[in-house]
Amino acid sequence: MVFTGIIQEKAQVSSIEKSQDFSSIRIEASSDFVKGIKIGASVSIDGVCLTVTSIKENILAFDIIIETLRVTNLSNLEESDLVNLERAARFGDEIGGHIISGHVSGIVKISKIEKTTNNHILSFETSDDLIKYIFPKGYVSLNGISLTIGEVNKIENIFTVYLIPETLRITTMLDKKIGDMINLEVETQTKNTVDLITEMQVIK
Repeated sequence: MVFTGIIQEKAQVSSIEKSQDFSSIRIEASSDFVKGIKIGASVSIDGVCLTVTSIKENILAFDIIIETLRVTNLSNLEESDLVNLERAARFGDEIGGHIISGHVSGIVKISKIEKTTNNHILSFETSDDLIKYIFPKGYVSLNGISLTIGEVNKIENIFTVYLIPETLRITTMLDKKIGDMINLEVETQTKNTVDLITEMQVIK
């Protein structure tokens, strides 16, 4: 399954059941989002591809296994939290963002928020392992949102993104605070290119 990084709506977590290395969550979506969806369908929740396990009116249920809890921010979810939702792309759909798999590369932390008259700028701290895939004007998925990278500081492992009003309106990013952890998925083609170049340098 693939996604486009164009969030369709933000929805509220209605309940969470946590056990050892496992969680089951229920999310209350809109009637339009749920319409036609079936058990077994793939949905991106904050950029994480999950499978619908049950449907009751507008409530969608999902199970989250240990590996997903370990590598994403879904382990931090609480009841009443808002999450970004996107249904899997269908053949023929317009790709408004970029191709996203829903397999999170890692978690990044919001280190700075700047608000000006016309801009909402977020800076993120990341790791050595991830910053090598991040370049100015490239693409990343942050909590499932396809975004263009602004500045990149590879010495301090920091990069920025600029959010337009529509992104702030339709997603949860307006409510994020410094220190919040965000799911990052690097763009596949960029990752493959960097890995190939690195491998060739090692062979030489």
